[in-house]
Amino acid sequence: MQPTRELIDDIYRERVLRARGTAPEQKFFDGAQLFERACRIMAAGIRNQFPEADEEKVDEILVQRLELLRRLEERR
Repeated sequence: MQPTRELIDDIYRERVLRARGTAPEQKFFDGAQLFERACRIMAAGIRNQFPEADEEKVDEILVQRLELLRRLEERR
């Protein structure tokens, strides 16, 4: 069963209203948590791509990729 466009719009609207009602301090902390989660997911992908890499090498590659992302964002 596929969700209807109306249901999708209602869910989106509810998420927007909830975000608007969130305190700025909470948004700040939520952003940090999202970044940490993204880094853990990226590290897992690096471990999958380079199974021989130790944690130091995984961290090194992660930093390189974050730097690449930062440079790409600056170009936009």
